[in-house]
Amino acid sequence: MSQFRYKALQADGGMTEGVIEAQGRQDAIARLESKGWKPIQIAEQAAAAPKKSASFALPVFSRRISYHDLENFTRLLASLLAAGVPLSRALVILQREAANPAASERWKEIHDCVIDGMSLADAMAQKPQPFSRIYIAMVQAGETGGFLDVVLSQIADFQSREKDLRSKVSTALIYPSVLMGLAVCVLIFLLTFFIPRFQKIFSGFGAELPMITQIIIGASHAVRNYGIFILLGIGILAWFVRNWLESENGSRAWQRILLNLPVLGPLSARFAMTRFCRMLGTLIGAGVPLIQGLNVARKSIHNAILFDAVSDSIERVKKGDPLASSLSQCPQLFPASILEMISIAEETGRLDQELIRIASDAEEDLDRRLRIAVALAEPLMLFVIAGFIGVIFIGMVIPIFTIQDYIK
Repeated sequence: MSQFRYKALQADGGMTEGVIEAQGRQDAIARLESKGWKPIQIAEQAAAAPKKSASFALPVFSRRISYHDLENFTRLLASLLAAGVPLSRALVILQREAANPAASERWKEIHDCVIDGMSLADAMAQKPQPFSRIYIAMVQAGETGGFLDVVLSQIADFQSREKDLRSKVSTALIYPSVLMGLAVCVLIFLLTFFIPRFQKIFSGFGAELPMITQIIIGASHAVRNYGIFILLGIGILAWFVRNWLESENGSRAWQRILLNLPVLGPLSARFAMTRFCRMLGTLIGAGVPLIQGLNVARKSIHNAILFDAVSDSIERVKKGDPLASSLSQCPQLFPASILEMISIAEETGRLDQELIRIASDAEEDLDRRLRIAVALAEPLMLFVIAGFIGVIFIGMVIPIFTIQDYIK
């Protein structure tokens, strides 16, 4: 028999808690109800922990549920439900087959909540990690419409495409990041090792150095003598900037600035439009009503400015306006060509297929734009690196040409 820790409401309205032995969770609930108590929370008592010397596990790595774990959970749960397996039994299977202990524990918590009568979406919302807001909203829509297996399958496909898109973005940023790191290392080397050697040569002549050379030597002196304070100041500034960006006003201000940047702005809007169209097309194809699908799909837009614009469009749809004309209020997110495609799809009754096709085409266009942006960023960063190194080289070489005059 297992032990279960419980909290229950007594018949007189008082709260009681303790530990009860039972064959299983349902048996424990039945025993509490036989006493006239209403169980509020019940969980199996954890077994005695093994000795620390016998375990070499690293909790830092074992407690995290990866994106791969979540994708496997979603796809397998969809397959089990489509095969007619009850939800509670499917969750037990997922818990048993989970390779990650943290994932197994999380799936068990969801199973326990579902057994207690909670919906799957509400059980996931108890501890959102690793479920996003949009994930929970889609599950809720599937449960409400009675097509949870279809929605979970669509979520799994969406996760796979999202993973591919994120991978493309990360891969595109690797080389520029390496160049930036190299530039910082070269500058630090020049300021701390190279320039002090030249400074010793110049100090013996007693002549006034050119302004550019004085600035470079001053920068080298500051880095060598006050480098730790400079790093501390940068860290404090980064902390303040991070707090500002996490605030509502700061986040909105930064997102507005990002949208107005020459290259990053269109890329950010294109990425948001791709996610929105694919999500909305997926939901409509699964049978979710348009208004509900719009409310769920807008949660995939992480930019508050674009989120507000889509929210205004949803209000217009609620009043009876067509989707295309309502989305025309978001010109940054939906170009005229996209709106025309949506309008024709509404008239022909294949809105879900057209939205997914638009998202697929937009992903290809986004990939092409990313490659172009990276191709432009690489020579630009090389030019900046060469500029810094060239300025330092010129600033330190100019006085050498005048050494002969100083000697005379």
